[in-house]
Amino acid sequence: MDFEPITRPLTDAEARAEAERIITQSFQPETPPVRHFPTSFRDTTPPPAYGDTPPVHQDDKRIVPAWAAGIAVASIGVGAGITGIGCGAWLVLQGLASVTLYGVLMVTLPFAGLAMVATAIGGAVSKARQSVSKTVYEGPVVQNTQITNTSTTRGMFSRTRNDVR
Repeated sequence: MDFEPITRPLTDAEARAEAERIITQSFQPETPPVRHFPTSFRDTTPPPAYGDTPPVHQDDKRIVPAWAAGIAVASIGVGAGITGIGCGAWLVLQGLASVTLYGVLMVTLPFAGLAMVATAIGGAVSKARQSVSKTVYEGPVVQNTQITNTSTTRGMFSRTRNDVR
């Protein structure tokens, strides 16, 4: 490219030729297009309908086991029931001068103990039962993995989210 300043103005023919050269040069690619190679492989063979497909481990997403949640709900119910019994005993015995907190607790203690024993027995019985498997699946199996990456992140504070399905 000629960077020396032109000392005389261009003629119309020279200006037209220079403009065509600049336009032609700007619309031509500088390098040939890059050939892209595939970075993944898709198996197009159909999966077998029954039999040979290996099982896929599916993680259990529950945070608290069902039996623990049941015992927690039962404990809340027992606590609410004992509170009601204690309030009833306090209302009945309010007029007596010898009623103390320790006396009310001693009256309600057998009821609370009985309720706790019943909850423990129920939890033990429910854990001792044999589990029944109802998730036997004999239908066709489809295995599909799709990874979508739509990353247009720019800058210092950015986030890339990859959706794996």
